[in-house]
Amino acid sequence: MLRRLSSLSTREPARAALVAALPAVFVLVWSTGFIGARLVLPHSQPLTFLALRFILTTAVFLPLVWASGARWPTTPALAGHAAVTGLLLHGGYLGGVFWAIEAGMPAGVTALIVGLQPLLTAVAAGPFLGERINARQWLGLVLGFGGVALVLGDKLAPSAGTLFQGFGVDALLATALALVGITLGTLYQKRYCGGLDPRPGAVLQFSAAAVAMGALAVLTGEDMAIEWTGAFVFGLAWLVVVLSVGAVTLLMVLIRMGEAARVASLFYLVPPVTALLAWALFDETLGPLALAGMGVVAFGVVLVMRSGRA
Repeated sequence: MLRRLSSLSTREPARAALVAALPAVFVLVWSTGFIGARLVLPHSQPLTFLALRFILTTAVFLPLVWASGARWPTTPALAGHAAVTGLLLHGGYLGGVFWAIEAGMPAGVTALIVGLQPLLTAVAAGPFLGERINARQWLGLVLGFGGVALVLGDKLAPSAGTLFQGFGVDALLATALALVGITLGTLYQKRYCGGLDPRPGAVLQFSAAAVAMGALAVLTGEDMAIEWTGAFVFGLAWLVVVLSVGAVTLLMVLIRMGEAARVASLFYLVPPVTALLAWALFDETLGPLALAGMGVVAFGVVLVMRSGRA
């Protein structure tokens, strides 16, 4: 009995440390998605690549579901909720971002617009989930968005009159689709998919998104040509295994564990971490404005994460 109690007492701190580290691991892994996209986009059209990515991700998850004996949804309604979540989180968000960049919108502008997601989630979490956002959390959310603007300030401050050169209304609509997709997907997952095992849930989500992206690729006239270079294969493998399997699973776990607004605030940390990775891997410089913005983002996230219900 004493040995059993001792074993339990040593496991609890380790489990608590693992749970506490999940947000940091998620932000780091999710941020590498932009690096992976930089490798694959020159060699494939966006919707074609996303359809391939989602098909391969589904193929990775299927044996994991069978090997673990995870339970599939017990009702058609729950399976339908998982498919809707996939269309929003994967199809809407990633499809919108890739479409916007393909239409000529700079990645920095796209990232800043999508960076409104935590604020939009906080606004919608009240009526949709019944979550209460207190004044300190609102301050943290606003600070987070301001910090993102500082980090991307150099990219968002071109010479006068050139901000919207190179892209049109279609790019703006695509970015708005990405913003709405990830916001509604987060809220929908929290409300309707809490009782669903993440592994079979992922199969349903990614298969639904794969069908949608494949259909859109055909409808928009993509020729579905792919250049199978070493960089493309590495980027594809990274985005499938590390992002679509690892990071998305972490996101589902975090949504189940915490309030939607608090989880959404983690996305404020993605642009600063991405900037650090780009500096380390591609020698992109970070100015004083960007460094100050990182500090503001970190402080804003702390306010949101520490001000909600336990």
